Amino acid sequence: MTTFHHSFTIQSDRRPTFEDVTLHAQDAAGKSGFDNGLMTVYSQHTTCSVLIQEQSDDVNYWGEQFILQDMMDGLSKIFPTCTTDGQYLHPGPEHIRIAQTERGENAWESLNTDAHLRSVLLGRSVTVPLIDGELQLGQFGRIYFADMDQVRARQRTVRIAIVS
Repeated sequence: MTTFHHSFTIQSDRRPTFEDVTLHAQDAAGKSGFDNGLMTVYSQHTTCSVLIQEQSDDVNYWGEQFILQDMMDGLSKIFPTCTTDGQYLHPGPEHIRIAQTERGENAWESLNTDAHLRSVLLGRSVTVPLIDGELQLGQFGRIYFADMDQVRARQRTVRIAIVS
């Protein structure tokens, strides 16, 4: 068994953002030199997800594809956006104290419980078969990196591992 690792960064916004990383994945498949194997696209960030979805041709005023916005609208009904202290059990006072003293964070930066819960529901990775050098995404499938954190914009790392 042989493995290939690749990573790249993307910039999120202070709202849920989706980045189509399919071309990055295809590029990594080519660089790996593998004809056949399994590719995993992974997020190490606990407010982010990786998912496979159809590309929607229509976008809203923010440039977000309708199907991705529909998904976020549905997720916000399950886990409403965290807007105030005490809306969810997390973050509690101990978490806030540690975030401030050990990581230098502002208390309001921990008001992202909804993003943590949404990312767990969607998952933080996808695995795609690589056959004859081609990712098997289907006719309309695209790989998206989703950052659901709405308290701060950050640079995020996307990791790719291919096993052949």
